[in-house]
Amino acid sequence: MPNRLAASTSPYLRQHADNPVDWHPWDADALALARREGKPILLSIGYSACHWCHVMAHECFEHAGTAALMNALFVNIKVDREERPDLDKLYQRAHQALTGRGGGWPLTVFLACDDLLPFYAGTYFPREARHGLPPFAYVLEQVRGFWDTRRDDLRQQNAALADFLREAAPPSRPDALDGAPIQRALALYAQHFDAANGGHRGAPKFPHAGELVLLRAAGDAGNRHDAMRHTTLDAMARRGLFDHVGGGFFRYCVDARWDIPHFEKMLYDNAQLLPLYAEAAAQWPEADFAAVVDATVTWLRREMQAPGGAFYSALDADSEGEEGRYYLWQREAVQALLGADDYAAAAHHFGLERAANFEGEAWHLHALEAPGAIARALGREPTEVTAAIARSRAALLAARERRVPPGRDDKILTAWNALLAAGLLRAARALRRDDLAELADTVLDFLRREAWRDGCLYACHAGGRAQFPAYLDDHAFLLDALLERLQQRWDTATLDIARALAEALLQRFEDKAQGGFWFTAHDHEPLPARSKPWLDESLPSGNGVAARALLRLGHLLGEPRYLDAAEGTLRAAWPTLQDAPHACAALLLALQDVLQPRPHLVVRAPQAALAAWRERLDPTRDARLDAYFIANTEAAPAALPQVPDAAAQAAWLCVGTRCLAPVHTPLALRAALDAISATASG
Repeated sequence: MPNRLAASTSPYLRQHADNPVDWHPWDADALALARREGKPILLSIGYSACHWCHVMAHECFEHAGTAALMNALFVNIKVDREERPDLDKLYQRAHQALTGRGGGWPLTVFLACDDLLPFYAGTYFPREARHGLPPFAYVLEQVRGFWDTRRDDLRQQNAALADFLREAAPPSRPDALDGAPIQRALALYAQHFDAANGGHRGAPKFPHAGELVLLRAAGDAGNRHDAMRHTTLDAMARRGLFDHVGGGFFRYCVDARWDIPHFEKMLYDNAQLLPLYAEAAAQWPEADFAAVVDATVTWLRREMQAPGGAFYSALDADSEGEEGRYYLWQREAVQALLGADDYAAAAHHFGLERAANFEGEAWHLHALEAPGAIARALGREPTEVTAAIARSRAALLAARERRVPPGRDDKILTAWNALLAAGLLRAARALRRDDLAELADTVLDFLRREAWRDGCLYACHAGGRAQFPAYLDDHAFLLDALLERLQQRWDTATLDIARALAEALLQRFEDKAQGGFWFTAHDHEPLPARSKPWLDESLPSGNGVAARALLRLGHLLGEPRYLDAAEGTLRAAWPTLQDAPHACAALLLALQDVLQPRPHLVVRAPQAALAAWRERLDPTRDARLDAYFIANTEAAPAALPQVPDAAAQAAWLCVGTRCLAPVHTPLALRAALDAISATASG
């Protein structure tokens, strides 16, 4: 008989609906039951694409004996970390405090029923002793025994943990902000850089998108930053992190060479990598980075786009109970699928003529040889080889689509979709591709229609309804995306929502006393502690994105409250920026924008004339420029330049609070931009 999770809109929770565990969702009824019965809470946090979550579910939660023990000793609560990132952030920090090491998923935390503070934490536990871990049943009995017999010790421990989680001590604040954390971060990136493979040395290998953004924004230091970016982007695209049959990037690689991935695909990874490859394609057109953009967008449309225009969250790593099964190949199967000529080219390109690279028995395909080299080896024309590879890829994709696909998490998350919309718009600007901007519009239209209700933002859309009041990331990422949208096409409705989001950040999330933004709003469900996320994780720091977006909007509208909130965020984050600058790329980008304000441009002209002005922008040279093209027929707030008549044409260029005299021709605009660029580089 299904348990209480059967009616959930979360695919992850529904995966556990048939467990013999008496699971509850996190709600008032479950918390009240624990208090009433005096039982501790077993809180299990994971997500649908998590491989080890599935392993623990199969070993423990589907096992009748283990489930009976859980039901007898605890009130059991299951949480989807993507629906409730507030709970996940809180209890991940608690795990680190209790164990002295980082957490992960599945996260297994035991809570006191009255104050919801954890007194024991771990991640994956096996049913039988393995990997140096005790059996889960033993853990359950020991934890319940500690609760029953050592309650005073538990209270003392929890009091100390509560002080840690609440970060009671105010942070030290600098007299003046400076660029030292940026320079330290760049030095650490260089120190840990893997010159042969890109990324960080060692394994596992994660795509740290924020670091690559900062390397580009910081300018090139003797070609070193460009070389680091190019090496990393090239290796990630050619080796195993990328799906060379269907497109899109996997979550991370388990080895030091980007050869074998953990096969889950997350929307947020692809959202962040897509604009990096578009900008790289504009900077290095001779590379094949534009093809990576095309393949990723094609995959997003084919496998991830929901009927309403937004995008689903993730694809599982597993299919048919095995990690990676959907993506792996046997050489003989590929030979049988392709003709002899096509196979000869494909084997060179995808690495099939080499030894099996997945556990010695299967091939995860790479793009190891370029068509020109293959043509020389086979004595064929490069165009023939290119066509053969394209036919082979299409045949492989068609065959793969006949397999049992990995599970798809069909939640539509506001933060992740906003991150994708912003990425698509940056890619559209870098490559001058209207189709990418139009795709971003479908995402933003969905969020405005379904996630923005009566002036309030919601974090998740699933089961046909919006739910969960939005968090910091939702507000910050959507504000950032709307500012990108205003640069692509100005309209008053978009500006109105952007201003409403900025006001919500200040009114509902800002720490007025110490600076920065809480992850949850002031009227959020009471929890043992609130967090102010400074560090980038798999997503950029909400504080960093909020600060940068508020700086951009504040300079555009001449609104000092936004500028003050952004600077206050950086001051509050200063101890973290000093201790761990390498983990704070989003905040460092905001810091750079304070120290070297981004130029912003406002062009007013008749609609038909705007294209000529836009064409004067160079996506590579003007990478830090915010540019808004407003038709004379469009309304603009009083803080923006007004036009005397419908035929007027002018451009206003400002850097921070300093504005230049308006120019009246596109040619004069280009000269002004070049002058600012020369001054900045000098």
